[in-house]
Amino acid sequence: MTAIEAFGEDGPVLVELREHVAVCTLNRPRQRNALSTEMLRGVVEALEWAEGEPSVRAVVLTGGTRLFASGADLRELRDLSPVDYLRSERLKAWPRIAAVKKPVVAAVAGYVLGGGCEMAMCCDLIVAADSAVFGQPEIRLGLIPGAGGTQRWARVAGRFRAAELVLSGRSVDAWTARRMGLVTSVVPAECVVDAGVGLAREIARHSPVAARLGKGALRASEELGVTAGLDFERSQLALALSSEDHVEGITAFLEKRDPEFTGR
Repeated sequence: MTAIEAFGEDGPVLVELREHVAVCTLNRPRQRNALSTEMLRGVVEALEWAEGEPSVRAVVLTGGTRLFASGADLRELRDLSPVDYLRSERLKAWPRIAAVKKPVVAAVAGYVLGGGCEMAMCCDLIVAADSAVFGQPEIRLGLIPGAGGTQRWARVAGRFRAAELVLSGRSVDAWTARRMGLVTSVVPAECVVDAGVGLAREIARHSPVAARLGKGALRASEELGVTAGLDFERSQLALALSSEDHVEGITAFLEKRDPEFTGR
């Protein structure tokens, strides 16, 4: 089944396969891509489809060249009780998004706010349009971030810079976000999706095994101390040494040719 057959052309998330890259596009432009339960479900389904599709080696998550996501769908949150929230599909979607093992590049423009910013931070790299604005404005609504905004911002930029965003509700532009360590590169808005795909293709040229293991080791750095992290890194290298890809990579280097990685 092709990506279009699986997700259609008018769903909350569109999926396009470009060689070894799956491009997943948020598709609620009239609602500024507000993250409704349906949208979050669509993101999970698209990412998990890409995870299980053998031809996909990297993923781009985007909202297109005008905006990424303006935050949660407030109509859903207004009357949500604490118990309903803790049982909700919304809450369960976030760890599934973060659990994708293939590399994911966020290509973002315009609003990257609230849950939209948290979704971008669930990815492995962020390419930002020069129009992008990042922030956690939840405090203006009597709320706090609930999908990683306090934790990931603090790890990226430090607790005090994170406090400026979380406690004041201020936003930052793409260049500031890059200086803070969140953004990989800033490009013109009309180029952001292509730039994200270009970066994903660069990743996809390498060993899928090494990419998956490298991503896992990087993610572990957020959870583990240095000693435990080094142990985990070595365990991932041992797994890479058991792969056919590592033999092909070294052989190709010695033979002065391009490697042909198979993901095994």
